[in-house]
Amino acid sequence: MNESDVQDLLADVEDPDLGDDIVSLGLVNDIEVRDGVAHISLALGAPYSPNETAIAGRVREVCADAGIEVDLTASVERSQDVLPGVKNVIAVASGKGGVGKSTVAVNLAAGLSEMGARVGLFDADIYGPNVPRMVRADQRPQATPEEKIVPPEKYGMKLMSMDFLVGQDDPVIWRGPMVHKVLTQLFEDVEWGALDYMVVDLPPGTGDTQLTMLQTVPLAGAVIVTTPQDVAIDDARKGLEMFGKHETPVLGIVENMSGFVCPDCGAEHDLFGKGGGRAFAEEVEMPFLGELPLDPAVREGGDGGSPVVLDEGDTADAFRTLTENTANNVGVVHRNRLVTGDRSEPSTPDAP
Repeated sequence: MNESDVQDLLADVEDPDLGDDIVSLGLVNDIEVRDGVAHISLALGAPYSPNETAIAGRVREVCADAGIEVDLTASVERSQDVLPGVKNVIAVASGKGGVGKSTVAVNLAAGLSEMGARVGLFDADIYGPNVPRMVRADQRPQATPEEKIVPPEKYGMKLMSMDFLVGQDDPVIWRGPMVHKVLTQLFEDVEWGALDYMVVDLPPGTGDTQLTMLQTVPLAGAVIVTTPQDVAIDDARKGLEMFGKHETPVLGIVENMSGFVCPDCGAEHDLFGKGGGRAFAEEVEMPFLGELPLDPAVREGGDGGSPVVLDEGDTADAFRTLTENTANNVGVVHRNRLVTGDRSEPSTPDAP
């Protein structure tokens, strides 16, 4: 059995998103057979995403059926000076406040960590940081002799927030240049280490913080949060335009507060409407990441510092679906870049 034989086997492995086999798509970086072991490198960039995990599993399966032992590695080419140890930076954004953006960011990060990924959660909402409360982070950052910040950890996530650096009730009253300087320092002066994903909770709107992020941090993509209401959809559209102007891929749209199920009678009530996020995603041809119900458990988890995605039940399952879809679309972005040969301007995943 030689490299050509192994390649022929891999031609039977399909990419579930791109619709062709991994050899034809150029997703096989290298094959080397040594001492009866096939050392295979695949161009996969979204660790623990269900679809890329399935691709890797299928590679092992076809090789095992042929009696070949496999040593499998996965990586994509990256050239970034900022956050060199971080594989994927995911921004969570909204056009307006009050749509549950921080709730989505916290549960997305916790969900990725629960899947087994190495995760960082960066609270970039300078003026209204609340991530530490939502994960009940009691520890404060430490400093190394080299004056690097060591972030505290909770639920397997490394955390950083402006709330760690100012008084609990102190308002932050800064102009744009100061926001840019502080955000840049928080990225560059924190020992994030090796991470599979960093989830960034952006403030609502399209202001200085978003501009700093887009200009300085290599984003794998953005998740846009909205409620079903037309007013929220209108503002979400502005956020979508912002990422489009900066050629940042949008991983998808998520509809929060999608419906309320009465715990007493079981009837569902659409307090803020229903289906607006899905319709918006279809209109702008973006992936729809899922519907998140209006559930008191979400509020209780946020106030009590226990992300609901770590629980059991329909609401937790909805957040897990969001997490899996987001991770899958990070992988699609990376593989699309490789297939198209466009490594500087990644494309947005096609809507399902």
